[in-house]
Amino acid sequence: MTDANWGKAAPWPQGERELAQVRAFNKKLAWLPRFKIRNRVTPRLIQALLRVGQIGGDGKLRQHGLKAESKTMGAVPVRIIRPQGPSKGVVLDFHGGGWVIGNAQMDDNFNVAIVKTCHVTVVSVDYSLAVSTPIEGLLEDCLNATRAVLSDAEFQGLPVVVVGESAGGHLAAATLLALKQWPDMLQRIHGALLYYGVYDLTGTPSVRNAPPDTLVLDGPGMVEALRLLTPGLTDEQRREPTLSPLYGDFSSLPPALMFAGELDPLRDDTRLLAERWQASAPVEVYTLPSSPHGFIHFPTAMAQSVLAYSREWISARIEAPAAVTRSYP
Repeated sequence: MTDANWGKAAPWPQGERELAQVRAFNKKLAWLPRFKIRNRVTPRLIQALLRVGQIGGDGKLRQHGLKAESKTMGAVPVRIIRPQGPSKGVVLDFHGGGWVIGNAQMDDNFNVAIVKTCHVTVVSVDYSLAVSTPIEGLLEDCLNATRAVLSDAEFQGLPVVVVGESAGGHLAAATLLALKQWPDMLQRIHGALLYYGVYDLTGTPSVRNAPPDTLVLDGPGMVEALRLLTPGLTDEQRREPTLSPLYGDFSSLPPALMFAGELDPLRDDTRLLAERWQASAPVEVYTLPSSPHGFIHFPTAMAQSVLAYSREWISARIEAPAAVTRSYP
């Protein structure tokens, strides 16, 4: 991709066959229930099912000649997957799941590909979930884990790229803004890769105006879900940058690569974040045609091309000198 895509949402290149495949998969998604945050019982049930489905996950890693280490960094559990040879850098992964489900293991498939292709160590943060912890606790977990990784002797001198998906995109962006308190640490971050994140906890226009037939996410109910996530707060308080990264100060932040789906109620979150971020650093931002929220998990050629490009971008950021990553505008 070229510099022409910096700062504005460019359509992702695709052929008619790839687009038809996405649309055919969307018809299947239309039959499935949409993800909703309405109570604490349903997320706990989904989380239990997720853990059952992950049984045997370490065996799958061994098939790739890899293994995972679970440890605590900054009083926060993390899952570490290292390359077979020397590590060129670190990818700090914040998983998705609407802040209420998910864990550090759920991105193993993506992270294995990153480890093997980019020759980096992936540290996935197992932050607390909002079913039992206020959103401020999740943000604190992510910041503490990030500072611990940046301070750890194993990773000293290694460049770091932050990756976040959906709710993880929110946590990744908020963590980078909070890290501005420690400029030397922030300088170690060479890039931010953000997939369809949530950056305004009051709801951007595309969230507030989402049609009733949205896929994957319950578009019409998202504003209320965001309020449930932040009980007792006014919209003005929800727009504080510590909670809504969209309103933060992006000076000194690293280059970013962002993706959003054309059919995702959250598409304006990515578009608006890119517009603000680009004043301080290069931003590549792409809109995936006919794609809903969560598209990188779907078995389509378009998703695979996005993931392959993401890995190329990670490698480029890891290999770029820190001074170069901050040489914009």
